[in-house]
Amino acid sequence: MTVTGSGIRPGQGSLPVGFRVALDRRTRRLDDGAVLLGGAPPRLLRLSAAARQLLADGTCTVTGPTSAALARRLLDAGIGHPIAEPASAVPSSAEVTVVVPVKDRVAGVARLLAALPSGLGGLLVVDDGSADAAAVRAVAEGAGATVLRHSSARGPAAARNAGLAAATTPLVAFLDSDVVPLTGWLEPLLARFADPAVGLAAPRIVALPPAGTLPRIDGLLAAYEAVRSSLDLGPDPALVVPRSRVAYVPSAALLVRRAAVGAGFDEGMQVAEDVDLVLRLHAAGWRLRYEPAARVAHDHRTTLRAWWLRKAYYGTGAAPLALRHPGSVPPMVLSPWSAAVGALLLLGTPRAVQAAVAVSVVAAERLARRLPVDRPRAAAARLVAMGVVGTLAQTADAVTRHYWPVSAAACLVSRRARRTVIFVAVAEGIVDWWRHRGRDPHAKPGLPGYVLAHRLDDLAYGAGLWWGALRHRTVEPLRPIGPAALAAGHPPAGRAGASDSGRPSGLIRKGE
Repeated sequence: MTVTGSGIRPGQGSLPVGFRVALDRRTRRLDDGAVLLGGAPPRLLRLSAAARQLLADGTCTVTGPTSAALARRLLDAGIGHPIAEPASAVPSSAEVTVVVPVKDRVAGVARLLAALPSGLGGLLVVDDGSADAAAVRAVAEGAGATVLRHSSARGPAAARNAGLAAATTPLVAFLDSDVVPLTGWLEPLLARFADPAVGLAAPRIVALPPAGTLPRIDGLLAAYEAVRSSLDLGPDPALVVPRSRVAYVPSAALLVRRAAVGAGFDEGMQVAEDVDLVLRLHAAGWRLRYEPAARVAHDHRTTLRAWWLRKAYYGTGAAPLALRHPGSVPPMVLSPWSAAVGALLLLGTPRAVQAAVAVSVVAAERLARRLPVDRPRAAAARLVAMGVVGTLAQTADAVTRHYWPVSAAACLVSRRARRTVIFVAVAEGIVDWWRHRGRDPHAKPGLPGYVLAHRLDDLAYGAGLWWGALRHRTVEPLRPIGPAALAAGHPPAGRAGASDSGRPSGLIRKGE
């Protein structure tokens, strides 16, 4: 299945004059602003004097080819994000067709359609074999939508594709029938398409407040989902890049360029078809943006059985993804030194911790010899410290999520393993609660309930992961990869830039 339209090159076109980019809040300036550290995945960019001048206030405004080249480099490296666009370059809502796939969720469709803005270029409801087709049709046509119907259920991917094929506008928004777009959700997404390289933009998925009072366990899960849903990718904008902080976006709500997605979703995939689309678009060269200023509320599952089964279902998608896109969804990405640090820290003895510190120091010293900065040891120390934090997070995930069956087996035969697993499970849960507890002002999950739900979440996903691997007879979704494989699967971030005369400008003097 292709992801580009006929005659359309991914990323064709230049950033318009007036387009403005700001540095990501995580980006760090080194060497008095001559070097930027950040991005997805993290890298160092050394700037020329001209580039430093263009970025003096932390933003870059496109005024010509030179500034456009710098802005493109920052965007494609994930070091900067768009913050303003010329109005003339932003598509209007009349260029958008909304496609709503549905099966039997009549009340949800009615709620969604009532929340949509006026002035859309099209509105299509695709009935994927609902038992009461007349009820779906009445609600949809009452809201001015055109109804397409599959006589029998073919799955959400096929339903979205049917709407995509019927759409005639340049942009298509997919909204599932269990979401409610919040006021102003569309405009920030449309702004991302002022960049002609963007093929997909996704909003932040937040929790739809539950109606009435929930039972105790359901209320616990609702609070947890409000701040830790698998669909909520956080409050910060991001370039969507495999194996990075925002590695995918869910299909619950998406805005896509019709010329980019071609025939759309792979109908042969019953799970993770949205991640598959993201991976194919990324491989084809399209830029994908996550824009949390756009918010769409989702009616989360909050009953224990339905919630747990959905989490396990997500886990089953790793195996088909790993087979279709080798190395795209690894459980861990570790260099030899970080793998050694993780193993030593798991041992937990004073000598092992000392050895982990020694390995980190040696790694920093070796890295410092290769860094093109004025103070290489300081930069190397920061990079290695970031690596250690990442290693700790990945190791904790490995113990409690991806490889929990192995952890459970070790606990049966080793007292030390039991102590280690319990410590990791509790410590990681507390840290995760601290990081996520404030994401939704309407939800205040307590620490004990949060940690319990978080561990059940990990058990469910891990169970689905291992079941999927067994079912597909593959170990690919369980196999860690090294940074060399990561780099091999990550396309170049784009041109370094061009001067006003069209020749290379040297804005970026040293690469990643």
